[in-house]
Amino acid sequence: MNMDVRLIGLDWGTSSLRAYLYDADGNVVASRQQPWGIRHLPDGGFASALQAITSGWPLCTVIAAGMVGSRQGWLEVPYIEVPADAPSIAQGRQRVTASADRELWIVPGLRQREPANVMRGEETQIVGALAQQPQHRANARFVLPGTHSKWATVVDGRIVAYDTVMTGEIYALLMKHSILGAGVSPENTRSFPNDAFVAGLRNAKESAAGAFSRLFSARALMLNGELDPSDVPDFLSGLLIGEEFRIALLRDHGNSSAPLCLIGEPSLCDRYMVAAAYFGYAPPRVIGDAAAQGLWQLALAAGLVARATPHLFSGADA
Repeated sequence: MNMDVRLIGLDWGTSSLRAYLYDADGNVVASRQQPWGIRHLPDGGFASALQAITSGWPLCTVIAAGMVGSRQGWLEVPYIEVPADAPSIAQGRQRVTASADRELWIVPGLRQREPANVMRGEETQIVGALAQQPQHRANARFVLPGTHSKWATVVDGRIVAYDTVMTGEIYALLMKHSILGAGVSPENTRSFPNDAFVAGLRNAKESAAGAFSRLFSARALMLNGELDPSDVPDFLSGLLIGEEFRIALLRDHGNSSAPLCLIGEPSLCDRYMVAAAYFGYAPPRVIGDAAAQGLWQLALAAGLVARATPHLFSGADA
């Protein structure tokens, strides 16, 4: 491989590991992915995973973010307190001395004291999103759907507060281990959006007591013949995602004027787009996965790479 490379970035989570190779301008010139999250490592553990996923790449500095810096990760990197931005996050980085071949740094996650909350990995995506969409630095709400959905408030380029809603995990538990998923296939082949999803949103919006007071209605509607068993997954999805928006409106005293930015998988962001419209928000901007850009920005803030001329960020597979 003959190129002017400057950095390797690792987005290392619970279930997967993604690696990015950057040139001197911060462009991703190659990327790789393996199912080597911190709970599913290959033989040889973290060091073997790093060696394998970077095999054949130049020996340059590596920066990593995500659960690799957790208590169960390669090296526990202490959280830093919010409010936080790229420079303060980068300042909390720690070097992994167990990596003999490469200079490896892991960046910290964020901690919020009241109400108690933590994140690892999402902060890097937000940093990357702000670099791609700097118009949102002044005031915006970033929504990162997933197993543990995050709603983060950014003011003047700093993450000042955030909430976590365990939407994805609760959905999986209900479908696999509760009466609501009995006899229902979690494989949803229905077109989207559909009436069942919207019905779930409506139930969440109309419930003063919250989505948990409406969960059993999925079972009752099915037994009454008003909800087809194949529609239960979408109904529950709408109910739980709708609960996120109901909570957001309560927190903001009914004000839906703050611009929303979505970061995540396109199919999941589609659901949040529909929910946002149903709850009166303007169409959110979908930024997609911003982890690669975030890792580069944190490396810049840490002084691990030199700042070059402005460039167009791009990606490639290898």
